[in-house]
Amino acid sequence: MKDIEFIGSSLEIIKDFPLKAKRQVGHELDRVQRGQDPSDWKPMKSIGTGVKEIRVKDKDGIYRVIYVVKYLDLVHVLHAFQKTTQQTAKNDLDLAKKRLKKLIQEATHGSI
Repeated sequence: MKDIEFIGSSLEIIKDFPLKAKRQVGHELDRVQRGQDPSDWKPMKSIGTGVKEIRVKDKDGIYRVIYVVKYLDLVHVLHAFQKTTQQTAKNDLDLAKKRLKKLIQEATHGSI
């Protein structure tokens, strides 16, 4: 089973999700830790190779968790957010890209 690293404020954001969404995200991340795909996901090629987005929808809203499993055999949660429009907000995509870039730099320079 792979460990999870929550980058930046991603864990705090998930903790603020409504209970049902938070439980679903936890279940989906458990699946990822065990080497399985989440129940509902899509590749996020615009952010980077191997980046995926967990998609959770409940009565309170639509929630997303962006992660990558490519480095050091860990699940790296890059970003989490509540989706408020049909298209993912540019600032959410940019933040995930920035965190991935930093992760890649650390992985290639041996800091992690």
